[in-house]
Amino acid sequence: MAASKPKPKPGAKSELRKSDRTARPSAPRYMTAKSSAPRAASPGRDGSRPASSRDGDFGARPTSRPPTRSTVRSADRTIAAKPTSSGPATKRATTPKFTRENRPGKAVEAAADKELLPTVVVHMTITANEDGQRVDNYLMKCLPGVPKSHIYLILRSGQVRVDGGRVKPDRKLALGEEVRIPPVRLAEKSEQIRAPDAVLNRLREAIVYEDEHYLAICKPAGLASHGGTGIAYGVIEAARGWGKYDFLELAHRLDRDTSGLLLLAKSRVGLLRAQRAFREGLADKRYFALIVGRLQGGARDVDAALVKRSIPGGERFIDIDEEDGKPSKSRFVPQAHYKDATLCEVHIYSGRTHQIRVHALALGHPVAGDRKYGLRDDQKPIRDLGLRRMFLHSHFLQLPADGEFGKLILNAPMTEELRQFLEVLGPGR
Repeated sequence: MAASKPKPKPGAKSELRKSDRTARPSAPRYMTAKSSAPRAASPGRDGSRPASSRDGDFGARPTSRPPTRSTVRSADRTIAAKPTSSGPATKRATTPKFTRENRPGKAVEAAADKELLPTVVVHMTITANEDGQRVDNYLMKCLPGVPKSHIYLILRSGQVRVDGGRVKPDRKLALGEEVRIPPVRLAEKSEQIRAPDAVLNRLREAIVYEDEHYLAICKPAGLASHGGTGIAYGVIEAARGWGKYDFLELAHRLDRDTSGLLLLAKSRVGLLRAQRAFREGLADKRYFALIVGRLQGGARDVDAALVKRSIPGGERFIDIDEEDGKPSKSRFVPQAHYKDATLCEVHIYSGRTHQIRVHALALGHPVAGDRKYGLRDDQKPIRDLGLRRMFLHSHFLQLPADGEFGKLILNAPMTEELRQFLEVLGPGR
């Protein structure tokens, strides 16, 4: 008879499990401005609900350490900045059908009770609004709901042709060219939600400028520039809901909790002109930002490259990284000093995501009301006075003259709620 195996000692099994168990990686924590010891993020002391991380607005603070270093220039010398620590119901999508009579660039939905695949190849003629657009972006607009991977597949396989020839995804289309689109199957997608009439009417009242090529809106805080995951609609979807524009696209974006000037393009040529000005740093963009604390020494330039990062759990945030980041520059010009805060006009020479908010934090003076990058202890005195949003407002935008376009100058004064808060805050010493 084989010898029986010795019984394990009490507790041996649990010890083995502990030894084999992989330690769960812990996310880095914020560093407080008061102490070098790390502090874990905690719920707001005012009992407010943590907000979502979409666009950095109403988002729970990231648990990763914020940017800690930047280059700050005074008017006549360069110094190193002090390190700061600091569901809607879904239904089967219908198949779009195209004919030569359909308006190019827009899908026509088939009847909801039919589950049919397109049985014919369709040909679309490029109009002035599509002139100069990349073919992959054109297909994404023509075929809403089709995954990007499938669009690139039909491009690589030669099923999409322009004037009879194969094309690469970055090929730019020209006026009058004919695009061959093969039969495709639409992916399932959520049913689109129309913005409420109250939102549509509020945006109509917020129009500050309109001409043949542009529509400028003073975006209210709390409304996203565009819809996305967890956001049913934004400014662009609401404006399209008016049903009065054949072409309407965002020329740039604002964070959800940032108010002020948002420029929309009503023509393809207008969109390209605005994008070119933003891309080449020719646009003059200015914001009003209330930052925590007293900014000493006059105007400050922050020249610090920014990079997007994410932490376990999927939350995204922006960090300073001179090696992998994109060049970013901002100038903070003090306008007035208030109790525990400074009102600045901020000039941005690039348009990176959360640029002002991260650069302000690098100065050691986060934007008042910023619940993603601001330090809770520093924000508490201002929050207790009634500020319930981020104090950041886009008040000035200028595009230079370009070809047939003259200089475009837009203004949007500070909102009444922000002016009233400055009165409550009171002057500083």
